[in-house]
Amino acid sequence: MKVLRLVAALVPALLAGCGSATAATGDPIPPAVRQAPQPAYPVGVRQFVVDPGGPRPLPVTVWYPAEPAGPAVPTGLATATTPSTTPAATPSITPSITPSITPSIPGTPVVRPGATVAAGRFPVVIYSHGLRSLPELHAPLTTRWAAAGFVVAAPTFPRTNLRARDFTRNDVRNQPADGWRLIRHLVRLDTRRGDPLAGHLAVDRIAAAGHSAGGFTTAGMFTSGHPARLRSGIVLAGGELAGSFAGPVAPMLFVHGGADPIVPESVGRAAYARAPGPAAFLSLPGQGHGEYLIPGRPGFPQVLATTTDFLRWTLYGDRAALHRLPTDAHLPGTTTLTTRLPR
Repeated sequence: MKVLRLVAALVPALLAGCGSATAATGDPIPPAVRQAPQPAYPVGVRQFVVDPGGPRPLPVTVWYPAEPAGPAVPTGLATATTPSTTPAATPSITPSITPSITPSIPGTPVVRPGATVAAGRFPVVIYSHGLRSLPELHAPLTTRWAAAGFVVAAPTFPRTNLRARDFTRNDVRNQPADGWRLIRHLVRLDTRRGDPLAGHLAVDRIAAAGHSAGGFTTAGMFTSGHPARLRSGIVLAGGELAGSFAGPVAPMLFVHGGADPIVPESVGRAAYARAPGPAAFLSLPGQGHGEYLIPGRPGFPQVLATTTDFLRWTLYGDRAALHRLPTDAHLPGTTTLTTRLPR
């Protein structure tokens, strides 16, 4: 009954609104970038604060493709995770990183703080955490996206993060605007002389992604009249805010546990049904609110491969990645894929 009460409290609050929202498609991706990088990059990480003196300072963690030179510095940002159920008063369940550095699962990127950015321009993914969470708790996924050739910028939202002193779930309605503040900051940063990321951000090719409340935040970023630079979205264990997906379309990928006790799968499927244009729904029958985001757990390889190739297709224009999606998602007994993506 406690879980049911949490669902009853969480979903209306998240759906309560964020203003009108739409999705948009961008200009065609130039032929020169229509193939995503294949070898995995080393991963660098840096942090900064957007509007540190403003009413909503926004700490940001950025993972990015890095040059291989330099000493390897394993950090907690790249360690394995263990599932953790939040207390009953907390309206969310999120993966949790163990306090000490744990042995890396094979394939875990080694993160080098402050490493030199790799040569080239890389598409950007804005990643939004859920309630009572933090960007680093999602590093098993975000660092692997960075290794695949994406800059992943993850804000710590002021009033819904794990350490927020004035926590309120109702602040989710303000988070899409925070995401857009971060995008505007990155656009400026790409031209800022002397900044390590300057000249490395493909700010015309951006995706939004997020888990739980961050998934609702992601949907809310597709607002009416937003710039075409936001080309696609990934909603993990989330749904739509009021007014989402109205207007020009952008490809959307939804990922949901079939037995999610926090945000029922029916909420995610309703958002999938309302999203216009190309979309896919990856379901993990019997799974809950996020264990499929933990390396070593059933479904993680399929979620990782599907989300990565979705980003390769939508941000690099890689048609081979699009054609791999049904195979990426296929594991009988663990995943099912519903799709209206182009062939």
